[in-house]
Amino acid sequence: MTGAAKLPLRQRPAFWGTMMFISFGIISALRISDAINSTTGFILMSAAMLQIIPLTRASMAKQKSTGHLSPAITRYTRRFMLATFGYMAGLGIAVYINDRVELSQGESFLIALLPVIPIFGMIWSMARYIVEEDDEFLRHRAIMASLFGLGVVLVTGTFWGFLETFGVVPHLDAWWCFPIWAIGMGISQCWMVIRDGKGGD
Repeated sequence: MTGAAKLPLRQRPAFWGTMMFISFGIISALRISDAINSTTGFILMSAAMLQIIPLTRASMAKQKSTGHLSPAITRYTRRFMLATFGYMAGLGIAVYINDRVELSQGESFLIALLPVIPIFGMIWSMARYIVEEDDEFLRHRAIMASLFGLGVVLVTGTFWGFLETFGVVPHLDAWWCFPIWAIGMGISQCWMVIRDGKGGD
């Protein structure tokens, strides 16, 4: 039995990654079927993103045990988590104000920036990680995961757009782009871990 297999289920990155994926899937299905409105979708998505905390802890513990925890990853994790909390706080404040205050177009624009600015922080954190990572193997994995996530966004957005044009599916808000990209990146990272494990790396 390997060291990874001995870990309790809740301490495995795959467990939290799967839980996050399932949560996003359920919320997406509820939103697409109009079972929940856009505001509720925002709130539920924000709550689901809290799972990134145990996911990050489990991932860092696993990377440390396999010798793949570099200083650049540690810095990236701190920056990304800070931006994530900023996103959740900005989203909560924006939704709260929008639901209770009648805003002008300019004010609505400024309120919409509250959850968007932290997303810029997340993207910047990832770009800085790629620049700062000295390990070519880890840098390659990060780039490939990001590209895979981008591919998922492009394919999903294009396919959904055609389905929407032909009246097959309802309109989907554009803010789903970033969560879909994150899901795609997570899937890619999990696949690479599994592939490397089978290869005995």
